[in-house]
Amino acid sequence: MHFSTLLPLLFPLAALAQNFTGTNGIGSTPAQRHYISAAQAQILIDSAVQNATAQNIPQNVAVVDPSGLLVAFLRMDNAFPGSIDISTKKARTAVLFNGMSSGDLYAAVQPGAPLYSAENTNGGLVVFGGG
Repeated sequence: MHFSTLLPLLFPLAALAQNFTGTNGIGSTPAQRHYISAAQAQILIDSAVQNATAQNIPQNVAVVDPSGLLVAFLRMDNAFPGSIDISTKKARTAVLFNGMSSGDLYAAVQPGAPLYSAENTNGGLVVFGGG
């Protein structure tokens, strides 16, 4: 059998074998992988809710991992439904730009600035300040 005939059969087997390793990449090399557990995400949500409650401003709270993928989300009672997408994208934007404040990022995406139009990349980023 020719290699090009075997190749389509090998890819699914490789994926299946990878799934049976049980590591999900954690502890793999060369880079150290980090993640946020559900318990850690809940602590962050609880803290954000406490802060929002103290200010009497209901919020949508999104927690993402270092890759920008959603780990946990909470919509407080009476929080604006339109902010669901915004909160998730703001959290993702923060992690993808190493915690740069959204105010600083806003300045960096203006015409003539180094990151002009970056908000249109990565599936949509949110670059206005606050939150």
